Amino acid sequence: MAEQKKVRVGIIGCGGIANGKHMPALKKVPEVEMVAFCDIVAWKAEKAVRDFGVEGAKAYTDYKELLKDETIDVIHVCTPNRSHSFITVDALHAGKHVMCEKPMAINSAEAKKMIDASKETGKKLTIGYQNRQAAENQFAKEYCDNGNLGDIYFAKSHAIRRRAVPTWGVFLNEYEQGGGPLIDIGTHSLDLTLWMMNNYKPKYCVGTTYHKLNNQTRTGNAWGDWKPEEFTVEDSAFGFIVMENGATIVLESAWALNTLEVRETRYQLCGTKEGLDTFTGGVRINGVECGRQYEKNPSLGAGGVAFYDGAGNGTPAEREARAWINAILNDTDPVVLPEQAFVVTQILEGIYESAKTGKPYYFN
Repeated sequence: MAEQKKVRVGIIGCGGIANGKHMPALKKVPEVEMVAFCDIVAWKAEKAVRDFGVEGAKAYTDYKELLKDETIDVIHVCTPNRSHSFITVDALHAGKHVMCEKPMAINSAEAKKMIDASKETGKKLTIGYQNRQAAENQFAKEYCDNGNLGDIYFAKSHAIRRRAVPTWGVFLNEYEQGGGPLIDIGTHSLDLTLWMMNNYKPKYCVGTTYHKLNNQTRTGNAWGDWKPEEFTVEDSAFGFIVMENGATIVLESAWALNTLEVRETRYQLCGTKEGLDTFTGGVRINGVECGRQYEKNPSLGAGGVAFYDGAGNGTPAEREARAWINAILNDTDPVVLPEQAFVVTQILEGIYESAKTGKPYYFN
């Protein structure tokens, strides 16, 4: 039996998201060898070599030196948002497939450069929206694709935390991140909503962003008090999006908001036949039959191996890594197409722009 080809992976950015998601997930894919690690902080790259690297793996502080290694097949870009675009473009032109952590880029112009580079080089590009792999979202996607909801004309995307502001890394730095909760967690909820609707044609949006709680000191924050002078991004942001076909999406995002309705990576879909939401962490379906209203709650704990978290398919991050490596080995499309992630970036940019100008933002 022929030995399975090994996919040689390089990690650029060895901070929280690499250690918390990408590297542990890749380590569970038998066909993967992590052979190179880069971080501007040398000890972080060296630690990653020890924790996740195969024998002979190398540490770098300059990603361009890492990209010179022609034996590397795949790059995972796990750096702050500002550098996603140019590192991805350089990696694609160096002949590597690229998984870039979300959000795709800090604006649509930078995101377009990534898509152009992928097309020019013929190399695969995907974005790290691992929540698509969660059991409830896999079920909901199949349910929507089967046409059960009918025409989905109204949706809500929820990315609301009460007091859970990330106080580490560069999350609060607008220059490095391009924004706060909207671009950080709103991006996940919006990706899921557009994916469920299979609607990637926005017409216009109206947005508001707030800096209402940034200056508080005794904050009750889940990860300790933030420093007001460092909190330069919005604490909450809201968008009203109208699609070309007339459908409406309301997007809510906050790291800090005085509310008891805390919902993150959740959505509500309203169609002509049925409605669906993931507010409870599972799936709730509602409709009318024989003149009576009903509610259905599908069991996601068993019944179909694809949705059974106990069946050895691992976490959403692990399933994302497996699906991505399979796409490379089998030369198929990745689960998250860069063109889909581009529209997410477009809409987030539109909401930020509308909030600045006080006017609707038109996409064409």
